[in-house]
Amino acid sequence: MSGRFSFTQTSLSGVWVAQRNAFEDSRGFFSRLFCADEFRKAGIDQPITQINHSMTRLKGTIRGLHFQYPPYAEFRIVSCLKGEIFDVAVDLRNGSKTFLSWHGERLSAQNQKSFVIPKGCAHGFQALTDDCELVYFHTGFYVPEKDGGFNVEDKRLGIDWPLPIGGISARDKSHVFINDDYDGVFL
Repeated sequence: MSGRFSFTQTSLSGVWVAQRNAFEDSRGFFSRLFCADEFRKAGIDQPITQINHSMTRLKGTIRGLHFQYPPYAEFRIVSCLKGEIFDVAVDLRNGSKTFLSWHGERLSAQNQKSFVIPKGCAHGFQALTDDCELVYFHTGFYVPEKDGGFNVEDKRLGIDWPLPIGGISARDKSHVFINDDYDGVFL
C-alpha cells in the first residue's frame, strides 16, 4: 500500500513540495497528509502543534502574506483539499541567498501536493477556483503579537499572481510594503 511522500526542493532553500502518493482502488483513495518520520526529510524536527482549516469562497481572492517573528517562527505544511490555489512562499530570512525571492506552486485536490514552508518565510495564496478548502499544519501556536505580514501587491517582491487580484481582507490590505532598509527575519 502506498501513502508515502516524495519531496522536491524548490528554488528557495528549505521550501519543499511534498507529493502525496495516494493508494487508489474502486472505492476511492487513501493518502497521508503528514508523517513525522517522512517530513524530517524536509527539515521539520518539531511536533505539529496546530492544524487549521480554511475555505475561500471566490476565485481570485488572495490571503497573505503572513509569518510569525521568532521565537514563534514556525514551519507550515499547506494542502488544498478542494479546488485549486496558487500557493506562495517568500524568503524573509536574513542572510539567505534567496532573500526576498518567492516561489509559487499550484496545489489542488487533484494533484495531491503539499507545500512545506520553513521558519522565516512568509506565506500567501490565491484561489484559482471558487470554494477552495485548505488544511495547514503548524509547528508553532499562533501568537497575535508576533504576527507579521507584507502586502501581496508589493512591487519589490513582484509576485506574479495568475489571476487579477480579487478579494483581500482589510487586515491583509493594511500590510506594509518592504522598504529599502528591511533586514529580514533573524532566526
